Amino acid sequence: MIRVKTYKEENVTYRVVVDGHSGYAESGLDIVCASVSSIVITSVNMIIRLDADAISYETSDGFIKMEILKHTSFIDIVLENMIDLLAELANTYPKNIKMVK
Repeated sequence: MIRVKTYKEENVTYRVVVDGHSGYAESGLDIVCASVSSIVITSVNMIIRLDADAISYETSDGFIKMEILKHTSFIDIVLENMIDLLAELANTYPKNIKMVK
């Protein structure tokens, strides 16, 4: 199962950790994994394009941790959009992805 944990302070997200494998299908055919990867990578790349100093991240197999270092209205919109999309995916595939508070 993929777990998505968001860290907030004063209602502002400052860290997101996505960890695990969905187990929906075998590697290369897993639409849940592909969806999560696409959502997260697109969001990280968008934040980097807006301000490369606004984010730091580390990745490994089945893991990404993002630290949001700067907040602007655009960066926060991208981040909240990513979280909303992941939550929608978790509602559709509750056996494969979970939002952790």
